[in-house]
Amino acid sequence: MDLRKQDDSDAFFYLRAGLLERLLQAQAHLPVGLRFLIVEGYRPLALQRRYFEKYAARLRAEQPEWIDEQIRSATSRFVSPPEIAPHSAGAAVDLTLVDADGRELDLGTPMNATPEESAGACYTNAAGISAQARAHREILGRVLTAVGLVNYPTEWWHWSFGDRYWALATGAASACYGPRLHGVDE
Repeated sequence: MDLRKQDDSDAFFYLRAGLLERLLQAQAHLPVGLRFLIVEGYRPLALQRRYFEKYAARLRAEQPEWIDEQIRSATSRFVSPPEIAPHSAGAAVDLTLVDADGRELDLGTPMNATPEESAGACYTNAAGISAQARAHREILGRVLTAVGLVNYPTEWWHWSFGDRYWALATGAASACYGPRLHGVDE
């Protein structure tokens, strides 16, 4: 676990059991010398709301001609609206790859780089990243999809299992996990 997203509740390191089991399976299939660095898991609804509103305010300041619908749409491509956020279900994880010494590998952008900051390089299949970053993203994607996780394509670091987006992406009849309003459970 990385502490950069630690909050007062320490909720950031909670994950649903089904997601954690799959992460452990995926990590076992990483090439020798590589491992995951988990940066954020569960995110309380209030924190999700703050993230959404902060990014929306930033876009509103940068694009004053945009109407509310455009702001919400642009915000939603990078920060999930609180009412559907996978992190608030404990079913999503932000992670990257590190070497045996714990040094983060190059995946083309810093984690949490916005589409504006990264000129779109934060998108999982972005063009214009180095061959090494592309190879690292391919490793990450291969081991995580092999165990049933899905990626949110505007953030190479965001993976989930059992949330609403996962259900949509996989064609599942329903999500396994919904938002947690009070604490975290299995």
